[in-house]
Amino acid sequence: MATMESLIGLVNRIQRACTVLGDHGGGGGEGSLWEALPSVAVVGGQSSGKSSVLESIVGRDFLPRGSGIVTRRPLVLQLHKTDGGHEYAEFLHAPRKRFTDFAAVRKEIADETDRITGKTKAISNVPIHLSIYSPHVVNLTLIDLPGLTKVAVEGQPESIVQDIENMVRAYVDKPNCIILAISPANQDIATSDAIKLARDVDPSGDRTFGVLTKLDLMDKGTNAVDVLEGRQYRLQHPWVGIVNRSQADINKNVDMLSARRKEKEYFESSPEYGHLAHKMGAEYLAKLLSQHLEAVIRAKIPSIIAMINKTIDEIEAQLDRLGRPIGGDAGAQLYTILDMCRAFDRVFKEHLDGGRPGGDRIYGVFDNQLPAALKKLPFDRHLSMQNVRKVISEADGYQPHLIAPEQGYRRLIDSSLSYFKGPAEASVDAVHLVLKELVRRSIAATEELKRFPTLQSDIAAAANDSLERFREDGRKTVLRLVEMEASYLTVEFFRKLPTEPEKAADKNTPVSDRYQDNHLRRIGSNVSSYINMVCETLRNTVPKAIVHCQVKEAKRNLLNRFYAHVGSKEKKQLSAMLDEDPALMEKRDALVKRLELYKSARNEIDSVAWK
Repeated sequence: MATMESLIGLVNRIQRACTVLGDHGGGGGEGSLWEALPSVAVVGGQSSGKSSVLESIVGRDFLPRGSGIVTRRPLVLQLHKTDGGHEYAEFLHAPRKRFTDFAAVRKEIADETDRITGKTKAISNVPIHLSIYSPHVVNLTLIDLPGLTKVAVEGQPESIVQDIENMVRAYVDKPNCIILAISPANQDIATSDAIKLARDVDPSGDRTFGVLTKLDLMDKGTNAVDVLEGRQYRLQHPWVGIVNRSQADINKNVDMLSARRKEKEYFESSPEYGHLAHKMGAEYLAKLLSQHLEAVIRAKIPSIIAMINKTIDEIEAQLDRLGRPIGGDAGAQLYTILDMCRAFDRVFKEHLDGGRPGGDRIYGVFDNQLPAALKKLPFDRHLSMQNVRKVISEADGYQPHLIAPEQGYRRLIDSSLSYFKGPAEASVDAVHLVLKELVRRSIAATEELKRFPTLQSDIAAAANDSLERFREDGRKTVLRLVEMEASYLTVEFFRKLPTEPEKAADKNTPVSDRYQDNHLRRIGSNVSSYINMVCETLRNTVPKAIVHCQVKEAKRNLLNRFYAHVGSKEKKQLSAMLDEDPALMEKRDALVKRLELYKSARNEIDSVAWK
């Protein structure tokens, strides 16, 4: 059966994992795993003896001392009972460094505090995490919080009083937090900052353990028996009295184990407290807290497991979003690359088919841009009577035409049709730009690709190379459509035209001139009608050609050459294509480690639940 020590030690490990996740005391939001785990918060006013109580429990002199606010960041202190061997300490911010000199631990706490707060009297809610391994401790997690104060001193902002209270409340408000309220015995318990705060957040006293310090410093003739026996202020748990080292003992470097013996002797020989001696002292307090913590943990096992399961699901979901690790062989790498390509291709097709926005811009080219460009073509100027006369005259050469100017018609039509090349090519280019933008959007929207910046670039380059080929094919096709119109004219159109000359309108103009003007005007009108017919035809066929050569090809064959290219690569080249962002790889590795730890913790806690 799991012992109390192993169960609390297990919770310690889970709490340590929480800190790696950034889900730690004071920082965990509602419903966080940390909140599901019981913890002991040490609360007291400045100079109440908090630090001395903690050092007595640990049996080591390791906390910074001084006047004013010494504890300026929460200290999450995890005690791990060992079977023997050397005592040592580890900080979470320096995980590979073991401290066997506890004076160095004290300095590291001070230095790490200054790293965040600077060498000022400011405070920070960013915790310091310290683990101590020793045969002289019980498994326990304690959170040392800044001492409550009533006034700001020089160098502190006016808000410091409220800031400290808010920080302390962030811990003790949690329903699973056990409150260790430290009060000095030589002050009226009614004025105790710790008890006042505990009463606010835990009015029933179910979560509060009262500790009286400085019993040996009370005025002669007075004692704290009424408080210790619960008559002056009743709690659900027994009060515990502590006798800390005197300043003289501290100055003489009296070790904590000797101080514990002196404390025990004090209570056993005291006429006031002798009958309570078996329930007094730092050793008793540590065991009392550990036993209570073990009972709370057992009661909370179902909710703890539920919270661990929730956290495991969240980590699994994060790993799915980031992508699972890739196998080291070439086959696995090739499969991953092709899978990424298929994911990109799927998103790209969704853009084209309307499942995602952007593909509609292609229709905008056909429905707006192309007609507008065709409408702006300068046919009015090109088929003006002056230009028609010029073209007809040049086409006739030295011999004027007899009835219909065949060569003049052909030249006018041919030169008019050449104007259609500009709008046709512009439509090809416009659709090409839309497709390029859809490639860019699709790469950005393909979640699976985000972890592979090199592969993103390779796919983008391959897709854009294909689009360039499709554009060239589209350009050749639309130009061929225009050239086809110029290569063979629709004879039936001209055969249906009236052949009689129009009557002269202006009687003051000579008959010969009137006849020639009307003749040229009719030629221009006939050519214009034919060009309009061709314009309508091209307005329909140019989009068909573009869709066939560019859009459909992009849907079907955008990455075909890339597939062939990738298939011929060696393992080293494939690895280079799957070069992940180092920050992302580091994040995944951390998630995998945390996932393994949580699963292990779930299995261990689950086994405890059945015993």
